[in-house]
Amino acid sequence: MSDSDLLTTPLDPLHRQSGARMVDFAGYAMPLQYQGILAEHLHCRAEAALFDVSHMGQAILTGPDAATVLERVVTGDIAGLKAGRQRYTLLTNESGGIVDDLMVANLGAALLLVFNAGRKHIDAAHIRAILPPGVTLETQFDRALIALQGPSAADILAAIAPAAGTMRFMDAITLDIGGVSTTITRSGYTGEDGFEIGVPATAAASFVTELLADPRLHWAGLGARDSLRLEAGLPLYGQDIDATTSPIEAGLGFAIGKRRRESWNFLGGAAMRAVHDHGPTRRLVGLSAEGRAPVRAGARLQNRDGLLLGQVTSGGFAPSLQEPIALAYVRTDHAQDGTEIFADLRGRLVRLHVTPLPFIPHRYHR
Repeated sequence: MSDSDLLTTPLDPLHRQSGARMVDFAGYAMPLQYQGILAEHLHCRAEAALFDVSHMGQAILTGPDAATVLERVVTGDIAGLKAGRQRYTLLTNESGGIVDDLMVANLGAALLLVFNAGRKHIDAAHIRAILPPGVTLETQFDRALIALQGPSAADILAAIAPAAGTMRFMDAITLDIGGVSTTITRSGYTGEDGFEIGVPATAAASFVTELLADPRLHWAGLGARDSLRLEAGLPLYGQDIDATTSPIEAGLGFAIGKRRRESWNFLGGAAMRAVHDHGPTRRLVGLSAEGRAPVRAGARLQNRDGLLLGQVTSGGFAPSLQEPIALAYVRTDHAQDGTEIFADLRGRLVRLHVTPLPFIPHRYHR
């Protein structure tokens, strides 16, 4: 796909003015990096970073019993989600696989859904297929979305929107900021405290420019976002989870609500329950490697005797730890912490050990 064929976010001019290196991601021209992935990663851990995630899909679900209707195709307890709160959940298929992982926020009069960029059109169609008359899904894919992440994020945002400073982890609110209706949730895909801020496309540039006036805040691109989420042990759709993955083997059983486990009455629930009751044959684990060479996605994993154990799904060098780390699916009988595993890197075996997740402790504001 040529540059002229790529979609752009409302913040595209600002990225280019800031010297971003742009790449194709999910059909969008997106910033990979500005000053460098390592610097952006470490600045997010030390101060605060701003990520443009407008390529993700925002949608509003409204109508009678909308939460109960949505529960037909997601694993979470949405009906029990209180107004002003957000929940991570999984959109499922008939075989108990993951169509997407998404965030659902109860804004009071409506549910706000946020889909992954490459799945948003699929997700919207998947949900609309089960909606009864009177319940509607309105996509807002042209709306801007930014992620403000890092230990200084709350102070920076509170200078513009004081009410945001009192939010807790997984809170969700709608605020009028300078006459602009703005949705704010407090969570984060970096493991750091942070916020996701949705604004109309026409107001995005001015809002971001005001935020960036704080010298503690720097732009960060997709490269740092990926290394940060890997250190935080957070899966990426399309790499670590997909339509063939059971949440149980992916370590996402927490996303199946306690009430939902009583009946498993959602799409694919029976298949998912079978994996839960009998145990998965593989598990997603963290791996730490010896040496400095990163172990990349696709690397074959084996034991000392050459027995195939699994495959790396995400891997790279962890700037905060100064060592290579990876996520991988391995046979359940080799998924215990401390287990020795070898990766085949072009015929050279590299020793790894199963490591507890996350690699870096989460610092969410609970």
